[in-house]
Amino acid sequence: MTTAPRTKEAAPAPGRNGPRLPGPRRAADPPRRTPRRRGGPAWTPWLYLLPALVVLGGLLVYPIYQLGLISFLEYTQAQVSGGEPTTFQGLGNYQELFADPQFWQVLLATVLFAAACVVATLAVGCALAVLLTRIRALPRLALMLAALGAWATPAVTGSTVWVFLFDPDYGPVNRLLGLGDFSWTYGRYSAFALVLFEVVWCSFPFVMVTVYAGIKAIPSEVLEAAALDGASQWRVWRSVTAPMLRPILVVVTIQSIIWDFKVFTQIYVMTGGGGIAGQNLVLNVYAYQKAFASSQYSLGSAIGVVMLLILLTVTLVYLRLLRRQGEEL
Repeated sequence: MTTAPRTKEAAPAPGRNGPRLPGPRRAADPPRRTPRRRGGPAWTPWLYLLPALVVLGGLLVYPIYQLGLISFLEYTQAQVSGGEPTTFQGLGNYQELFADPQFWQVLLATVLFAAACVVATLAVGCALAVLLTRIRALPRLALMLAALGAWATPAVTGSTVWVFLFDPDYGPVNRLLGLGDFSWTYGRYSAFALVLFEVVWCSFPFVMVTVYAGIKAIPSEVLEAAALDGASQWRVWRSVTAPMLRPILVVVTIQSIIWDFKVFTQIYVMTGGGGIAGQNLVLNVYAYQKAFASSQYSLGSAIGVVMLLILLTVTLVYLRLLRRQGEEL
């Protein structure tokens, strides 16, 4: 007796009355996104930044505002004591400042001195950063501690020590060099050179530590490949390391320009307030003499505004040039 083969029951066709079969999801369908809420959350980041903005406004914006305001007024000791009323001068203080030949001499000396300090600081800091990558752990630690000690020394203390080291009567440097009673602070260029040594001594640790950290972040395979290709150490630095460190070098360069352009303590302490007959004046010391020694506070404020504009211009031009070269900062 034979039985008929069992046949599969036909599935009901999908229709209005039948069940709907789930079909495969199309890959082209984009995932649904929940609509973003508009309105309130937009100002939330500013709420977090508000405390920092208040502090910056009190410590930076308001003093700059007062500096600019005083530079447009007649503000001398008579106005400070209340003997005479304060009057608005407009651009009169700036006209008087720009008509003074000494201002242009001091400005030129400041620019040249700051440029020499920046170049020397970057050269010493970068050279020692490379040296840190090539020496053993113990000498590296000793060099780092010595550099950080120089960096942590107050400017007044460091300047006083350097004046003693180069003293014509008791300083050990003149004896070691056989210079006798040669006075470093008497001549204009020797005094600037002495201050430059001290500025570089207290500034290079920042460059050294920052550049050293950047070098350690470079993959070792890149440097090993350049060495295997036969590149010298100078070629590796110029063609491989320096381009990869360019964002870091931008930061240390701008910082050095700002610091060295407004040097005050070293010049004032080591040259006795600007040297003989003001031969070692820089803009910061010149502004101090105008504002506090001569009680011409409006002229001192005008010098401060000029310095601020120069530093802003240098920084913005440097950043613009880097942007044109496609560098990301």
